[in-house]
Amino acid sequence: MSIIDISEVKPGSHVTLHYRLALADGADIVNTFTDKPATLLLGAGQLAPPLEEILLGLKIGHHSTFRLLPEQAFGPRNPELVQRVSLATLRENSMISEDFSPGDLVEFNAPNGGRYAGVLQEVGEMSAIFDFNHPLAGQTLAFEVKIIGIL
Repeated sequence: MSIIDISEVKPGSHVTLHYRLALADGADIVNTFTDKPATLLLGAGQLAPPLEEILLGLKIGHHSTFRLLPEQAFGPRNPELVQRVSLATLRENSMISEDFSPGDLVEFNAPNGGRYAGVLQEVGEMSAIFDFNHPLAGQTLAFEVKIIGIL
């Protein structure tokens, strides 16, 4: 007779936890410690894959903070992902009538039917410049976790 071992986080585990993701300067991005804990299904895309990797093997009661370099988190910034988009292309996506300001996150339709987002950096007479890097790319992050339960 075998007993299912749910004493540690595995792929496909339902994990109830508190977590905090913060910038290196301490500014919170997400913090559940001040409210209800989160319950996540590992592998369902509710948490970024690099953060899920950290949870694997942790046990109930584990509480620590991990320092993540950009390569371990959302990757380094890629200058090739800063691109000029013509206003004609924006019009084709019926976005030109919307009021955008530098710093706004703008969603685009991808050719495969999906969506992707870029941060507007500047608007010119004929084109706009967007940064398609993940907003946390190039950032060193702190990831604090406290495992409450595992199913």
